Amino acid sequence: MSRAEDKKYLALWKQYRDNTAKATPVDLNESPVDKQNRIKRLEANHEAWFKYYFPNHYTSEPAPFHIAATKRVMENPEWYEVRSWSRELSKTSRTRMEVLKLVLTGKKKNILLISNTYDNAERLLLPYKVQFETNNRIINDYGEQQSLGNWEAGEFITKKGASFRAIGAGQSPRGTNNDAVRPDTILIDDIDTDEECRNAERIKDKVKWINEALYPTRSISNPLLWIANGNIIAKFCSITEMAKKADKHEVINIRDGEGKSTWPQKNTEELIDRTLKPIPWASQQKEYFNNPISEGDTFKEITYGKVPRLATCDQVIIYADPSTSNKDKGKNKQASHKSVVIVGSKSRKRYLYKVWLDQTGNTRFVEWMYEAYLFLKEHNVDTKRVHIENNSLQNPHYEQVILPEVYIRAEEYGFTLPITPDTRKKPDKFYRIEGTLEPLNRLGNLIFDAKMEKEPNMVRMHDQMIGVSPNATVMDGPDALEGACWLIQNRQTQKNTSYSHSARESRKY
Repeated sequence: MSRAEDKKYLALWKQYRDNTAKATPVDLNESPVDKQNRIKRLEANHEAWFKYYFPNHYTSEPAPFHIAATKRVMENPEWYEVRSWSRELSKTSRTRMEVLKLVLTGKKKNILLISNTYDNAERLLLPYKVQFETNNRIINDYGEQQSLGNWEAGEFITKKGASFRAIGAGQSPRGTNNDAVRPDTILIDDIDTDEECRNAERIKDKVKWINEALYPTRSISNPLLWIANGNIIAKFCSITEMAKKADKHEVINIRDGEGKSTWPQKNTEELIDRTLKPIPWASQQKEYFNNPISEGDTFKEITYGKVPRLATCDQVIIYADPSTSNKDKGKNKQASHKSVVIVGSKSRKRYLYKVWLDQTGNTRFVEWMYEAYLFLKEHNVDTKRVHIENNSLQNPHYEQVILPEVYIRAEEYGFTLPITPDTRKKPDKFYRIEGTLEPLNRLGNLIFDAKMEKEPNMVRMHDQMIGVSPNATVMDGPDALEGACWLIQNRQTQKNTSYSHSARESRKY
């Protein structure tokens, strides 16, 4: 470390030390029998153990995914897990609590902590070191942990013989045996960087180091716990490659498929809204939804312009996509967005007048369809129908979920929406979007209403359009837009075909 890094480390150490010492008072009058009974009771309950020994970290009740993750780790000595939990979901803190319990109860003995650089690994190791030094409850129940020798920032061995070592990616992990015990716990945290992910060769080199240098430090005959904490910050990164081999790759975003907080005990909807509001949609997707956006793969730019009066359009389509698909059940369902679009056409031009696009529930989705219908009514459009995607992959969602919501809203609005299900068998989403929309956009015939350019739903649509690629996980807005444009084109083709056929017939007589 440089002198500046030394000062930062010392300041961080003092902060951790003071906070930990203050947060962990003990009952000095507790009898030995009561103490043993309490320890036994706590060790039998992971959450109770975490809450007692780490009160300054365990500040909110856990979500179900936290409890399930801990159960997996504690019940499987040989385990390989990749946790792509969003920021603010406590992946690093929970992992630390799990590992400390395994160490203090004698189940694990040789821990390696790896990050993108040695300095980062050392900083991530600091909270472990401080817990052993100043956590009064750990010291009171499990004895003094700090040894007189072998107690450095990047490597230390407790009095009980458990060793910890920080390693930066690419460094040699050899020589990490602890009394002939090879590493039995390997923790990886923040292994990827934005800069490295822009160069596939650098990621390949790092993955090769993980597979050929880091992983083989383990013992074949003793079980290994491997936990890699990291968000999916690029389509190809170390985390995505480790995920392919993991016993469990868990993707948890800040919000679920219904647009609700995945950890409401800590992150309320208001706090999430406040946090995400100033961040561009693409940045939100990368940092909080494990959905890195590669801009410009298919659509380099979007055309905004003045749109004609809606009632003067040749055709006007409302197209709704509920986003639920049986095909997507094994994928990252949290990333899906429901969408409703209003598209008008004049000759070859396709105009996007309005869009509703967000992660939300079915009730709000149906409200959008009513809002779109009323929008057409307010703009004096004669023929008003709502087309909704309902192919075989989505049945019976439309009939069992969407229609009942429509009937409920009908009582409030005084009319039932005229809905036409789009039951066509659709090809792959990307190739469908590319085939229908890319030529329109490239030729300047796909125009978004310039007055709506800063509207949040339109911004989300813009960013999803820019992010369209074969590997993109979120293309629900463009998918709805494709549905509307396909229907317009299909109707025009049928009309032209019918007209040509009628003309030919009339010429016979």
